[in-house]
Amino acid sequence: MSDQNHQSSQSMSANMPTTYDPKAAEQKWYRYWMEGGFFKAGQRPDAEPYTIVIPPPNVTGILHMGHALDFTLQDILIRTKRMQGYDALWLPGSDHAGIATQTKVEQKLREQGVTRYDLGREAFLEKVWEWKELYANTIHEQWEKMGFSLDYSRERFTLDEGLSEAVREVFVKLYEKGLIYRGKYIINWDPAARTALSDIEVEYKEVNGHLYHLQYPLKDGSGSITVATTRPETMLGDTAVAVHPKDERYQDLIGKMLVLPLTGREIPIIADDYVEKEFGSGAVKITPAHDPNDFEVGLRHNLPQITVMDESGTMNEEAGKYQGLDRSECRKQIVKDLQEQGVLIKIEDHVHQVGHSERTGAVVEPYLSTQWFVKMQPLAETAIDAQKSGKGVKFVPDRFEKTYLHWIENVRDWCISRQLWWGHRIPAWYCDATGEMVVARSEEEARAKLGRDDLRQDEDVLDTWFSSALWPFSTLGWPNENAEDFKRYFPTNVLVTGYDIIPFWVSRMIFTGLEFTQQIPFKDALIHGLTRDSEGRKMSKSLGNGVDPLEVIDKYGADAMRYMVSTSSTPGQDLRFHWERVEQARNFANKIWNASRFALMNLEGVTIEDIDITGDLTTADRWILHRMNETAREITRLIDAYEFGETGRQLYNFIWDDLCDWYIEFAKLSLYGEDAAAKKKTQSVLAYVLDRTLRMIHPFMPFISEEIWQHLPHSGDTITLAEWPKYDPVFEAPQAVKEMGLLMDIIRAVRNIRAEVNVPMSKKIDLLVKPVSAEELRIVENNAHYIRRFCNTSEFGASLDTAVPDKAMTAVVSGAELYLPLAGLIDISQEIARLEKEAEHLNKEVERVEKKLANEGFVSKAPAKVIEEERAKMADYSSKRDIVLARIHELKG
Repeated sequence: MSDQNHQSSQSMSANMPTTYDPKAAEQKWYRYWMEGGFFKAGQRPDAEPYTIVIPPPNVTGILHMGHALDFTLQDILIRTKRMQGYDALWLPGSDHAGIATQTKVEQKLREQGVTRYDLGREAFLEKVWEWKELYANTIHEQWEKMGFSLDYSRERFTLDEGLSEAVREVFVKLYEKGLIYRGKYIINWDPAARTALSDIEVEYKEVNGHLYHLQYPLKDGSGSITVATTRPETMLGDTAVAVHPKDERYQDLIGKMLVLPLTGREIPIIADDYVEKEFGSGAVKITPAHDPNDFEVGLRHNLPQITVMDESGTMNEEAGKYQGLDRSECRKQIVKDLQEQGVLIKIEDHVHQVGHSERTGAVVEPYLSTQWFVKMQPLAETAIDAQKSGKGVKFVPDRFEKTYLHWIENVRDWCISRQLWWGHRIPAWYCDATGEMVVARSEEEARAKLGRDDLRQDEDVLDTWFSSALWPFSTLGWPNENAEDFKRYFPTNVLVTGYDIIPFWVSRMIFTGLEFTQQIPFKDALIHGLTRDSEGRKMSKSLGNGVDPLEVIDKYGADAMRYMVSTSSTPGQDLRFHWERVEQARNFANKIWNASRFALMNLEGVTIEDIDITGDLTTADRWILHRMNETAREITRLIDAYEFGETGRQLYNFIWDDLCDWYIEFAKLSLYGEDAAAKKKTQSVLAYVLDRTLRMIHPFMPFISEEIWQHLPHSGDTITLAEWPKYDPVFEAPQAVKEMGLLMDIIRAVRNIRAEVNVPMSKKIDLLVKPVSAEELRIVENNAHYIRRFCNTSEFGASLDTAVPDKAMTAVVSGAELYLPLAGLIDISQEIARLEKEAEHLNKEVERVEKKLANEGFVSKAPAKVIEEERAKMADYSSKRDIVLARIHELKG
C-alpha cells in the first residue's frame, strides 16, 4: 500500500468508486493494519507511554451494544494518543467469569441429559475450556469488525498462567497479613448454582408476598408472644425470640422459655438492642442459620445455629417431617399446619424486597456456611485515605466519586469462595490425617510447609472479581515487578467502564492496586451510562429489545455505528439507541466520501511535494484554514476532557457546513477558473485541509478515513500513525472570518428571499448591497465574484449610498442591507407584512436582551466578556430593527 504514496492523486482517485462500500474497506484495512503491526506498543521507546487495559468481556457469549460503546470510547482515546506520538498500549483480554460461564455450560449439558457430576471435575473443565475458545474467537471477530486498534500480542485471559500466579501471590500475601480468613458465616447462597454469592451479585426485586403473624406459647402456660415473618419455613431453625431490653411490655418475660410450634423445642426470650420496639409487636424470631442479622444476634447470645435446608434449597433432616420438601412447598405445608394448630393468627399482604441471584435468577437464601473472606476494613481505609487526600482516582463525571466512596466506606467483609469448578482454585491444602491446613503458592510449597504428601486442595474456587481486581497490573507482568511492561505501562492512564460496576470492579481494582503496587491502577475513571433502547428501557433478552452491534455494522458499516455510539451521550449518562441516528451517521460518512471524491477529481497530478499553503490565498482559503485550526484545537481539548458528544458535534459542523457546504463550493471558482496560480493554491489548501480533517475524524471513523487518505497525496504507510493536527497560530485569520461571515450572511439571506417568493436559483436576479461602512464595502467589492456566483445575479451593485428601489425584497444582515428589485414578482403588501413580522421578532430580541442587562443579579455575576457579548447583540438587533422599520416606512410611503 505504501508504494502508492508516490503515485499521482489522479491515478489514485481513478480507483475511488462513486459510492463507499463499508464491507470491502473494513475487511481490507483491518487486515492491512494487522499485517503492518501498527497497533503494537513498544515501537516508540523514547515516547511517553499511554495505557488502557480493556475491561475484559466475559467469555459467556457475544458482545452487546454496551460493549460497543465502552470499547469505541477507548479506541478513540488510543487512536488519538497514538497519532499524538505517544507509545500507546491498548491491552485486550477476556474474563473467565466464574459462575456466569459455568452456568451456561451446565445449561448446555442439561440439554444433553448430563450434569457436571456425571462428567467429573477434569472432564467438565475440558468442556468449559472448549466453550471459552469458541466465544473468545467470537469476541475477537467482533473486535476486528468494530475496528478496534488492540495490541493482540499482549492479549490476556484471567486464567492465564501469569494471571493465576498473580492471584495466588495476592491470596497468600493477604492471608499472611491476616486479611484473608476462613469461617462459618451467613452468606448469600444461590440454590440453583449451589454457590456462595457476594453482596453485589444479589439483585433485589420488589415481590408481592405475605406477612405471617404467629403466636409462640410460653412454656409455663401463662400466655404467648406474637412474632411476624415473611418466611415461616425458617421457623424450624428458630433458637430464640428477641425483644428490646427497654421494652416495658416484656420486662417480666426476658429469660423465660417459649415452646416452638410444630417442633415442641424450647427456645428462650432474649433482650437485644437490634430489635425495634416500635415495629410490629416488638418481638422477633431469631434464626441464626438463615438470616444475617439473626446470625449476629446469635453470636452475641451464644445461640445454637440450626440449618434446616441443604444447598439446593430443599428441607433437610433438621426440618423433621418436612424433610425432602422444596422450600416453597414447605412454606405451604407449614402455613397449613400452623393454621390447624391455631397459632397462625393473621396473614397480611406484604410487598418487600427479595434478593435474586444476578446470574441464575434464583431467590437467594441466607445460608450458614464455611467460606473464605477478605477482611475489608484495612484495605478500604487505605483507599479512602488516598481518595480524600487528593492522591486517588479522578472520576469523570466527578459525582461518581461519591458512589465509590459510599460503597467503600460501608463495605463489609468480602466472601471470596465459590462452590464452583471453573475458576482459580483456592490455594489452600488440608491434611485429613492431622487436621492441619496450609495456604501456599503451589502444592509443592504446601507439602514443604507441612512436611507431608497426603494433602488435598480446597475444592472451592475464587470469586471471579478476585482475579479481575488485579487486571490493571497482573496483565502487565506483576508479581514480577521487573517485568518490562509493568515498569513502563503501569499505572495505566484511564479506565473506561459503566457506572453499574463501580462497586464490583472499579473499587476492588483501586484497593488491590494500592495494597500490592502502592499506586492507583489508573489515573482517570471515565464512567459512562448504560445502553438503552429508543424508549429508554435497558436492553435485555427478556424484553427482546437488544441490538447486536454486528447487525448495525452489516446494515450501515462500522464507522456509522462507532460515530453514533460515541457521540450520542455525555459522560455518566445513558445512551439511547436510535436506528435513525445510525442512519444519520452513515449519511455523514457518505458526505465525507462525496466531498473527498470531488476534491480528488480536482487534484490531478498533485503530489505531497506540490502542496504549498503559503503566499497569496483567497478569503475562503484563509477562512477554512482558520476553521480547521480552530476545530483541531477544540476537539483535542474535548477528547482530553472525554466530551465525545461535543467532539462529534464540532467535527460534524466543520465537515458538513464549513468544508462541504461552503469551502468546496467557493473553491470551485478557482478550480474551474483560468488563473493557474489561484487554482494551484486552492488545490494545495483543499488537499491540506482534507488530509487534516481525515486525521481528526479517524479515531471515530477509522475505515473510511484510511480509505480516503490512501487516495490523497500523503506520506507514511497509514493514517493510524499520521501526526495528529496541532493548533498553529500561523493559521489565525480573524479578518477572513469576518469577511466570510458577511459573505455567507448575504448568500443565505438572498437564498431565503428566493425561497420565500419561489424564485429558483437558476433564475438570475438583480442585487443591490448597501454596506454600513467603508470596511464592509471593501469586503463586498473584493469578494464580488463570490456574491455574483452564489446569488446568481444579472446586475450587482454595492455602494454606501445605494438608492433604495421602490419594489424590492429586503434583508438586513450584520453589516449590510440587501435589496432585490423583483418588480412583477412580489406583492408589496405581502412584503410589508413580512417586514412587520421581522420587526416584531427583532423588537422581542431587543426587549429580551434589555431585560437581561437590566437584571442586577445577572450583571453582577456574569463575566465581563458575557456582558459585552450581550451589549453587542442588543446593538446589532437594534440596528437591524431600525433598518427594517425604515424600509416599512418607505414601502408604505
